[in-house]
Amino acid sequence: MNDDFLSAVTVAPLTCKNWDQFLELFGKNGAGANCWCMHFRLPKKEYEEGKTDDGNKDAIKKLVWDDRPTGVIGFYEDIPIAWCAFSPREDFRRLEKSRVHQPIDDKKVWSVPCMYIKKEYRKIGLSITMLKGLINYARKQGIQIIEAYPTIPTQNRLPDGFAWIGLYKSFERAGFKIVDTTSKHRPMVRYYIEAKER
Repeated sequence: MNDDFLSAVTVAPLTCKNWDQFLELFGKNGAGANCWCMHFRLPKKEYEEGKTDDGNKDAIKKLVWDDRPTGVIGFYEDIPIAWCAFSPREDFRRLEKSRVHQPIDDKKVWSVPCMYIKKEYRKIGLSITMLKGLINYARKQGIQIIEAYPTIPTQNRLPDGFAWIGLYKSFERAGFKIVDTTSKHRPMVRYYIEAKER
C-alpha cells in the first residue's frame, strides 16, 4: 500500500444509509469487547451492561436513526476500513466527568475520543489520512474547533489494543497542537479551523 492508496480514501459521516458498512467494519464484537463506540458516551455501569444482548450496538443505532452525529467512516472504494468517533464534546459523558480532560474554555468543541482501523490497514499512515479527511468534513459543516486526547506512548511499541484513543504523533502530523498537558501522556490537542478556511 502506498500514497496512491491513501489518496483514494474517502471519509463520510455514519448515517442509516451506510449502517451496514459500519457493521461490516466493526464486526461481530463491535470493534472490540462489544464497545460499539459507546465507551465515552455512556456512564460506566450502563456501558458495561450494554456489552451483552446488543445493548451498546442498539444504543449507537438509535443515535444514528435519530440523526445524531456519531463519527465518520473511512472508505477505500466501497470498502469500510476505518472509523473516527466525532461528536460535540458534551455528547461524550465520560469526557464531561474526566479529571484530566476538563474543558479549557467555554468554546464550542467537537471531540475525537477514539479511532478504529481495520487490522490489515494499520501502520500505513491511515490514521493521519482519516484525521485530514475529518478536518475537511468538519470544515464543510462549519465546525471551528476539533479536540482530541491521544496517547504519547511510554514505550517504543504500543500494543494495538491501547491505540484506540489515537497516537499523538498522528494528530501532530495532521496539524493538531497541544493545548493542555494536565495529563503528561494524554495531552489535549486541538485543530482550529480558521474562518478563511471555511
